[in-house]
Amino acid sequence: MQDELEPGGPAATLTREWQPPAELNTGIPHPARMYDYYLGGKDNFPADREAAEKIIALMPDARLGARLNRAFLGRAVEFAAGCGVRQFLDIGTGIPAVGSTSEVAHRVAPDARVVYVDNDPIVLTHARALLAHHPAGYTTVLHADLRDPAAILADPGLKQALDLSRPVALMLVAVLHFVRDEEGAAETVARLRDALAPGSMLILSHGTQDLMTPQMAEETTRIYRGASSPLVLRARAEVEAFFGDFELVDPGLVQLPLWRPQGQLHEGWQQAAPAYAGVAVKR
Repeated sequence: MQDELEPGGPAATLTREWQPPAELNTGIPHPARMYDYYLGGKDNFPADREAAEKIIALMPDARLGARLNRAFLGRAVEFAAGCGVRQFLDIGTGIPAVGSTSEVAHRVAPDARVVYVDNDPIVLTHARALLAHHPAGYTTVLHADLRDPAAILADPGLKQALDLSRPVALMLVAVLHFVRDEEGAAETVARLRDALAPGSMLILSHGTQDLMTPQMAEETTRIYRGASSPLVLRARAEVEAFFGDFELVDPGLVQLPLWRPQGQLHEGWQQAAPAYAGVAVKR
């Protein structure tokens, strides 16, 4: 739908009086802030914008790609909530914008509980500010890193917010391609999957070199080497392996905009979205 691709939104109003934390290194591009720039947000710095503009020069439809990823997130959350899931664990959430997990989940199911997890101070600041717009106790924000799943699962805030003996939608949307194999990407996802109850879902999107020219893939990864987290593009089989023994729902693992699209696809989507997306269920 057209409105699910619109950038900006209510979260932007939270930035006007904000000052960056003293410990924040604004001289190094951060993928979450670059993504915010692609979406038309204001929570980014010159280093983020410079790196993002290099990506846009290489991939002129990069902004559309970010919106297509955000739209997938919305469709997947609607699907999970429609299946009765009332708990969402969104790791690597990014800076809040229109169509966030909590916004979509609470529109479908006002009693849904959402936990955001991120390691970027800007993300945490704005996500916590959004708590004022949600019923008390239904949205929680945790400071943790995807690469340390044990710490996430042991966090008292997570234990208070979610009941892991009941279904949870684990959301790893456009984040695993910033975790290297040597950092335990596969082991991290397996640890999180194992902690979930039957009926839980894994919602995942991931960049891939399969849908790029070799030159574009090489240049994209080169640009991200200067960011706080380098980009790791993976082939289809590698992305599918993250789902483990979870059962992919129709249409399976597909190019991102093709996962249950709503309405007509925007022109240029093939080039704008070199990524796979899928949703799977734990039986």
